[in-house]
Amino acid sequence: MAQKGTGITIGDRTGIGARAFLAGQGGITIGNDVITGPNIQVFSENHNFSDLSQTIKAQGVSKQPTVIGNNCWLGGGVTILAGVTIGDGCVIAAGSVVTKSVPANSIVAGVPAKVIKSRDAN
Repeated sequence: MAQKGTGITIGDRTGIGARAFLAGQGGITIGNDVITGPNIQVFSENHNFSDLSQTIKAQGVSKQPTVIGNNCWLGGGVTILAGVTIGDGCVIAAGSVVTKSVPANSIVAGVPAKVIKSRDAN
């Protein structure tokens, strides 16, 4: 049986691109001044599947809040998985799949996404 989710909070002056999918069951918080390309996906819930004696559907879900900090840029087609926190000032390259939290001012790319540079570095 479906349960009521936590919801989605979007900050001031934030722009969400066309065809975005925001799954707020476990809670999604998006900061101020965030920009995103089209087709992003942000998840905050996962299906449980460790018990081989039950169907995956019967095992329920786990909910984990997902946070996108202030002043971030998410390129088109970015996917962010449940429980990830993206620090303030990050740039996430188009098509990246973010599976782990990343520190502020990181430039992140890949599948799975990795920090490739810091915006702080000169």
